[in-house]
Amino acid sequence: MVCAVEVDEFVTDKVLPEYRGVVAELRALFRKEAPGAREVMSYGLPMYFQSKSAFAWISPNQKGISLGFREGVRFEDRYGLLRGSVKHARHLQIKDLAGVDKPALRYYIKQALKLEKAPRAPQAG
Repeated sequence: MVCAVEVDEFVTDKVLPEYRGVVAELRALFRKEAPGAREVMSYGLPMYFQSKSAFAWISPNQKGISLGFREGVRFEDRYGLLRGSVKHARHLQIKDLAGVDKPALRYYIKQALKLEKAPRAPQAG
């Protein structure tokens, strides 16, 4: 179930006007590529859940929109767009609609969904 009203309010209140089109495009892409995912406001951001944990999120900032993936470190980064240095997550930065590489985004979303369905390997430790 999508909490569109809450996410719509977030976009209106927290996303700079010049980046709202990017967020709309990303949300449409998630609806198409991850139809079983739930779009939920969590930790103050729109997040996408397939099971208990969010597998992706949209985060606005002064430089554009960051699209994050919880298990991004495990992705094959064919397009070389993923950034970040935290233990698991990776993100990509999008400034405008011309910068939205739809094939790359579809590819990343599909990887996130595939990893979400796969059992996690035990962590060393």
